[in-house]
Amino acid sequence: MNNSIRQLQPSLVWEFFDDICQIPRPSKKEGKIKAFLRQFAIQHHLEILEDEVGNILIRKEAVKGFETKPWVVMQSHIDMVCEKNSDVIHDFENDPIKTKIEGDWVKAIGTTLGADDGIGVATQLAILASADIDHGPIECLFTIDEETGLTGAFGLKPGFLKSELLLNLDSEDEGELFIGCAGGMDTVATLALEKEEAPLDYKWYRIDISGLRGGHSGDDIHKGYGNANKVLNRILKKATDDFSLRLAKFDGGNLRNAIAREAYAAICVPANAVCDFEYLVSKMTDEIKIELHVTEPNLNINLTEITAQKEVVSLALQHRLIHTIYACPHGVIAWSQDIPNFVDTSTNLAAVKTNSDHILITTSQRSSSETEKRDVVNMVTSVFLLAGASVKNSEGYPGWKPNPNSEIMEITKSSYQKLFKKEPKVLAIHAGLECGLIGTTYPKMDMISYGPTIKGAHSPDERIEIKTVQMFWDLTLDILKSV
Repeated sequence: MNNSIRQLQPSLVWEFFDDICQIPRPSKKEGKIKAFLRQFAIQHHLEILEDEVGNILIRKEAVKGFETKPWVVMQSHIDMVCEKNSDVIHDFENDPIKTKIEGDWVKAIGTTLGADDGIGVATQLAILASADIDHGPIECLFTIDEETGLTGAFGLKPGFLKSELLLNLDSEDEGELFIGCAGGMDTVATLALEKEEAPLDYKWYRIDISGLRGGHSGDDIHKGYGNANKVLNRILKKATDDFSLRLAKFDGGNLRNAIAREAYAAICVPANAVCDFEYLVSKMTDEIKIELHVTEPNLNINLTEITAQKEVVSLALQHRLIHTIYACPHGVIAWSQDIPNFVDTSTNLAAVKTNSDHILITTSQRSSSETEKRDVVNMVTSVFLLAGASVKNSEGYPGWKPNPNSEIMEITKSSYQKLFKKEPKVLAIHAGLECGLIGTTYPKMDMISYGPTIKGAHSPDERIEIKTVQMFWDLTLDILKSV
């Protein structure tokens, strides 16, 4: 099979997705993709607007015979999560994403694919560029910086949109229609970095945790995946207690909305404890691999010798840091009492970074309930305050309350049944969708979120199932025709 995704169906969607993959678009640095959208609108003689915060809106008139239909806005975000495997050289600000077809899936080579939400953007462009699709007047809203701050959705102002029906094209499970989502906040702790001279007669090592799945801190939080920060810290705690390990650096995880896949520490242990220490790491590696043998079959814990360093973290700070990471909760906090097998509240220990003068611990909390969201934020904040850290909480974003009487939900559900001869699932999602913020600005907006199947979002394992893109396309066209 030709490994070019441009040969896949629906061809126009995949061609635009391939175009988008050539354009670097990290969060907060969407200038190149915005320039592409402007050129696209000019080429196709479409109205294009940009608001104060940088969101792009492209409008297209109704086709003949559909002029009396209501306005519909399709919405996707134009930024992508930029994650790569540690052995991959890739500059997300300048390099294109390299794609490949692997069986029934499309994925990237060593990096995130950006199907979240590039496939939504490509679908919008394909509809805007087509002359043979039945639809009323449509708007395509392209929001900025969804992944790191929801900046575009936060900055959206009343009056920018004409529509009162919204199709959010940013969900990742074919056959599931979402009518609600969790709200979220970030909690970030800062510990002042205190150093002292490294002890003499110590042997130096680097401990690396790798091979974990990572994944989305909302969609995947209930799947039992390992957290690299937690795994590494567990080893450091035991070795500190048993062998007076000293820590020079802790670096793990990356993005606030991704489960930590990799982490490493630079450490040293007394020379007379080397054999026992190496045995301990080997023993704990076996133990942790057994514990995570189903969810993390590729977990790797590697110990390598490194050159001796001059300084280590002060012993007092080392103890505070290790105990803080140990005590900091990670994972599901509460399950929904209303929806079976649905996560209500969770928290993600996203990243631990040792900088020149401080150690930064980044976490994110999610909940379908505003009060429970605040409660878990207070839980994590309390752990950090007990450790003597300074703590900052983000402004957060609201959830999206399900509307069981939604007109667009009924239209989408009916279209799905007609096209695929089966019932879709109507659900809420334990992740932050821009619908919550859009609904705050446009309280009359009737919204639904759906998409093709994407697995491993926010990690280099991200992949999109080819056949579901055709289903996603067919469903979107039928919704526009049926409104």
